[in-house]
Amino acid sequence: MPAPLLGTHLPAAGKPAAVPGRAADMGARSVQVFLGNPRGWATTPGDPLVEAAFRTAAEQRSMTVLVHAPYLINLGSPTAATFERSRASIEHALVRARAVGGCGVVVHTGSCVAEGGYDTAMKQVREALLPILDGLDDDGPALMLEPTAGQGRSLCATVDDVETYLEAIDHHPRAKLCFDTCHAFAAGHDLAQPGGMTATLDRLVAVAGAGRLAAVHANDSQDGCGSFRDRHERIGAGQIGVEPFRELLHHPAVAGLPVVLETPGGPAAYAADIALLGSLLTSPPSR
Repeated sequence: MPAPLLGTHLPAAGKPAAVPGRAADMGARSVQVFLGNPRGWATTPGDPLVEAAFRTAAEQRSMTVLVHAPYLINLGSPTAATFERSRASIEHALVRARAVGGCGVVVHTGSCVAEGGYDTAMKQVREALLPILDGLDDDGPALMLEPTAGQGRSLCATVDDVETYLEAIDHHPRAKLCFDTCHAFAAGHDLAQPGGMTATLDRLVAVAGAGRLAAVHANDSQDGCGSFRDRHERIGAGQIGVEPFRELLHHPAVAGLPVVLETPGGPAAYAADIALLGSLLTSPPSR
C-alpha cells in the first residue's frame, strides 16, 4: 500500500508561496492552508502571480495541498444570510483551491443551531451541496466534508451521522470525507481502546463506501471520549495516545491519503509530530 502523505497545517499569510518549502523542511509531504481569514466572511480574490508561485512550489516538491474553508460556514444555519454566505464561501474556496493546485477543500458539516431544526437544516444542506457537487470537475479540487466534534446540535459527528448526511445528498460520488481523529473521539468513538481506531475506520468505509475517505486530520485530544469538545493536542500528549495513530496509518483506507496535523506548537513541534507519525509507519499494530 502507498504510505500516507504526512503533513501539517501552516499559516499562509505573508509569503504564501514559501509554504510548500516550509512544509518540506519539516519533513511533510502534504500541507493544509487557509486562503483567507478563517473566522471572517470576506472572500479574498487572490493574486494570480502568487497563486501560480504557490502551485509551482508545491509541484516541485510533489507536495499535496489541502485548503480549509472558513470556520463560519454553516449550511444548516436558520439565518438566511449565513446560509447564503456559506454557500458562496464554499464556491469561492473551490475556485481558490484550484488556483493553488489544491486537491480538495475541507468544509465542516455544520449544525442546525436551533432545537427542532434538524430536518430543515438537512434540506438546506441538500439544496446547497448538490449543485456544487454537480459542478465539480474530475481534475479539480474535491469537496471534503469534515464531521465535527458533536457540539452545538451538530448535523454530522459520528459515523452513523455520516451515513445520514450522505443520504441527504444522494451519496453523491463527488462528495468526499475528511476524518478528524479528535472530532471522532470527542463525538464518542473510543479510538483510545485497542482496535478502536481500526473499528471506527472499518465502519466509516462500510457506511460511506470505498474511496470516499480523501483526507485525515491527525489530532490528539485534550478531552476525553464523548466530551463534545474540539480541543486538539499534540500526538501522544492527549487522551487518545500514540498507538491508535499506528492503527490509523496502517489502515487500508488511509493508504496514500494526506494525513495532516492540526496540533498546537510551532514549526519544531510540527516537525517532531511528523517524525513521530513517520516512525509509526515502520511497524504495523501489534493488537
